[in-house]
Amino acid sequence: MAKKGNRVQVILECTEHKESGQPGTSRYITTKNKKNTPDRMELKKFNPILKRMTVHKEIK
Repeated sequence: MAKKGNRVQVILECTEHKESGQPGTSRYITTKNKKNTPDRMELKKFNPILKRMTVHKEIK
């Protein structure tokens, strides 16, 4: 049976990496409950290319 509920998969992309001009991207895949958080997520995650914690925002 398929899963029921409001939980959806989202992609988080680094905001600072685009501005740095370095090649590659830092993206994470996670899930969120659309009922509790209808707006876009914004989390601090580790960027391995910049080697520090940066803000990642939900895309799409």
